[in-house]
Amino acid sequence: MTKKQLIVETSSVLISVVLIIMGFILSQGKPEPWYVALIFGLSFLIGGFAKAKEGVLATFHNKALNVEILMILAALGAFIVGDYSEGAILILIFSISGVLESYATSKSEKALTSLLELAPKTAILLKNQIETEVMVESLLIGDQVVVKVGQQVPVDGTIISGFTSLDQAAITGEFVPVQKSEGDSVFAGSINIESSIVVQTDKSPKDSVVQKIVDFVKKAQSEKTKSQSFIDRFERYYVYIVILMAVLLMIVPPMFGWWTQSYAFNRGVIVLVVGSPCALVASITPAMLSALSNGARNRILIKGGTPLESLIGLKAVIMDKTGTITTGIPKVIRIETIDSIDEKYVLSVLYTLEKQSRHPLAKSIADHLDESYRLKDIKTVEISGRGMEAEIDHIKWQVGRFDSTIHPELVEKMDRCNALGHSNVSIVRNGETVGFVALMDTIREHAKDVTNDLRSLGIKTILLTGDHQFTAHAIAKESGVDAFEANMFPADKVKRVKKYQKELGKVMMVGDGINDAPALATADVSVAMGTGTDVSLETADIVIMNDALESIPKLVRLAKRTRRITLQNIIFSVSVIAILLISNVFGIIELPVGVVAHETSTILVILNSLRLLFK
Repeated sequence: MTKKQLIVETSSVLISVVLIIMGFILSQGKPEPWYVALIFGLSFLIGGFAKAKEGVLATFHNKALNVEILMILAALGAFIVGDYSEGAILILIFSISGVLESYATSKSEKALTSLLELAPKTAILLKNQIETEVMVESLLIGDQVVVKVGQQVPVDGTIISGFTSLDQAAITGEFVPVQKSEGDSVFAGSINIESSIVVQTDKSPKDSVVQKIVDFVKKAQSEKTKSQSFIDRFERYYVYIVILMAVLLMIVPPMFGWWTQSYAFNRGVIVLVVGSPCALVASITPAMLSALSNGARNRILIKGGTPLESLIGLKAVIMDKTGTITTGIPKVIRIETIDSIDEKYVLSVLYTLEKQSRHPLAKSIADHLDESYRLKDIKTVEISGRGMEAEIDHIKWQVGRFDSTIHPELVEKMDRCNALGHSNVSIVRNGETVGFVALMDTIREHAKDVTNDLRSLGIKTILLTGDHQFTAHAIAKESGVDAFEANMFPADKVKRVKKYQKELGKVMMVGDGINDAPALATADVSVAMGTGTDVSLETADIVIMNDALESIPKLVRLAKRTRRITLQNIIFSVSVIAILLISNVFGIIELPVGVVAHETSTILVILNSLRLLFK
């Protein structure tokens, strides 16, 4: 639903309102002047055009009548019996409900697409040292683009020249600029805020994270839940039942002399109005769209209504450790060295070697120290799978995980750190460990609040991690999960998900969307934390773009609230239809009352659904 379409629909309704007011002003008893019927007819045509077009196209596409056609028939019936104003008002109120539904769709679309600023349409291609402005879709993998200060990165790629800070808030929700240098990956949509960089394109623009989210938005809008599909099937058959009821009411009573022909025809028209399932049809879709919009405003991408429905009856939330319960950013807990060595010099060696590594632990160590520790003119070598190595003043220094003998002073300290679940990085001098750095992944700030919140909702929390028992126990204790299992490989996690599904019931899996992809695919509901990588967008049902763990209980509450509101809508709409149909059979209501009561119920249902946009 585009903004232009919404404006056109709203304008048509306003014109219809003006025409109806004019019609009432010019009405002068019975019979009404011909121009009054013309004014009400114009109101009917202008106000009902959009819904009539929608109904006709849907009828040809689905080869079945629908609620829009039923309303058109009811309004035409009102005109035939001379109730011009009632027919026009019927279409007007029906159109107002359509505008409200379009508004819900528009809000949902807007909230989803505003999760990130879309990448620019053009890029500056760098070829043979010449800069040329080109369309982004024309770029190929391997092309180099220049991103100047203030511009958005146009592609997913790798920086091959330059150093800068990027504002990735549109993608990650993190409003603190992120330092990026040569070799670092960047996302399309990030804003360059410090200095020019050259980025090499790693993916075709159509496969970028930005484009995947655009495609996802379209899919989320069109996907129907089981409840919506049921209502659609019900509508298809029910429309024919209402038409049959109306025809029978027009024919049978006059045949037996119970009613006059005109009275029976009038009662049949009322059946077309009050028996229409407008409110019932509108009970679910606006609510789902509003819930999707609510999630999107909180930077939670929900892939349509089905994942939201699946959250009802959730019994357990299984979480990965790194990047889920923890931040995924290791923090230096302590640095130990033997007494007989110059500690400041060892720290200088440590910083100089680790500054040259791109390993996450090395980065945390370098960030913990500072540039004042750097030793100049030191040549370092990175040993794959081990760490960094350098020869300084004829002494061989190694930092990482190297085979060595441990100095007696450090044995007990290292054992204690291992027992606490710390990751130890050894500082080795000539084959002997003379110091070590203890690091630990930091628990998310609200992790314990989240586990307590889920427990209050009757949902069990379980930690599955590939780390050893000591680390898992420490993280589990600090985060407050109900249970944990350590030394889990991806295949083991899949087995555990199946086990808990069998023992507990419906299970949610929360992970990073990469190593946890098999377990995410196995769970009843899958949630990926973080930036929305390819795997997380494709595998997970829900992506928490703001990387906030506290979004999980919010999701559960949103799902329950959505279910509660849709049930309210269904019960209310069915009750209104039943009461109006019975009242019509006994001649209690007339067409004007039927029109107002029926169409007002539709509007009330949609307004009730729109409550999900807020809070």
